[in-house]
Amino acid sequence: MALFNMPDLRAAIPRHHRLLGLDPGTKQIGLALSDVGLMIATPYKVLPRGKLSRDAVEIKRIADTETVGGLVVGLPLSLDGSLGPAAQAVRDWAIELSARTELPLALMDERLSSSAVNRMLISDLDMTRKRRNEVVDKIAAAYILQAALDQPASNTQPREREETDGGRNRD
Repeated sequence: MALFNMPDLRAAIPRHHRLLGLDPGTKQIGLALSDVGLMIATPYKVLPRGKLSRDAVEIKRIADTETVGGLVVGLPLSLDGSLGPAAQAVRDWAIELSARTELPLALMDERLSSSAVNRMLISDLDMTRKRRNEVVDKIAAAYILQAALDQPASNTQPREREETDGGRNRD
């Protein structure tokens, strides 16, 4: 399947389909679902991470059950924004997962998403370490998916305006 940016992924999925957000870790995969209006991300579940073939079958089953039209996978870029070994491994995994599930894919920068979620769970909810470990991955997946959903539907508007008015009318 194809690798898209978020505006193109939104355009590629059928009407009334959801997006499935994934936060792939070394031991488990956090999952989150959007609503059909592609406005709100909700934590869904955590899958134990296994072989890609098994993970793909389970994710495809979930996608079919929940009317999912595309995947948003968190990409763990380095703090400087570069594609390090961990990000390259996730990118390769995501592309293969997309091919096996036959679902289009967008990668989303997820730097510090788990840290942000952990801080929220500790400070706002005073959650124990054991309970945090049970929920952090699916909440991180929702955090990543929500960031993707919050992106503008098109990222070409500023460029089009610059081309049509010579860039003179800037806000």
